[in-house]
Amino acid sequence: MHSPSVDAPPHASGSGTALRVAAALALPSVLLLVLVAVSWHPLMALDGDIARTTHRWAVDDPELTQAFRVLTDWVWDPWTMRALCTAAVLWLVLRHSAWWLALWLAATCLLSALLQQGLKAAVGRERPVWPDPVDSAHYAAYPSGHAMTATVVCGLVLWLLRLYGAGRTLWHAAAAVAAVSVLGVGATRIWLGVHWPTDVLGGWLLGALVVALAIASYDRFRGPGELR
Repeated sequence: MHSPSVDAPPHASGSGTALRVAAALALPSVLLLVLVAVSWHPLMALDGDIARTTHRWAVDDPELTQAFRVLTDWVWDPWTMRALCTAAVLWLVLRHSAWWLALWLAATCLLSALLQQGLKAAVGRERPVWPDPVDSAHYAAYPSGHAMTATVVCGLVLWLLRLYGAGRTLWHAAAAVAAVSVLGVGATRIWLGVHWPTDVLGGWLLGALVVALAIASYDRFRGPGELR
């Protein structure tokens, strides 16, 4: 049987599944946030051990470190991810006239960025400091903006492809690229010594939580004429 193309009408969005996923993600997200905020010593010690090891590797392998800088600054940068989100919004409006869904997508990405910055300000965690840094970054450390933004945008784009009936080959290829991007950007932030490992883990968890809540909210509050 021929698989439907990405232009097919939307399929069921699965808000029940999204809510269950959100519930499963909420506890570890909040727990990690609290442990980082109170600087729980065992977790901070583990963070430090991993960060010192990866930083030593980064200093010893400048060529790989430079490649990671290119990936994190250009390929997986939050602004690159926001550009991808903008392209998806335009695709929804210009090709499908899906104004409500486009607005929902843009609002989700904006709220995710505001949540991320709010948590950074609230937690106020210092970034790693090295005598021989290989890269630099600004603002507070927790959660990792790169990791959270990539998780949100890639997760939403995958959901849109599923919603519009993307063929199996296309969806699997997109899922592979998304997985490499999300995991890869987290790895580069730790390798380059600008984030603690728990900053990245927090970004992944919070990003996935935002995606799950957003999917559930779309199914509940979709506009008139929007299909499930």
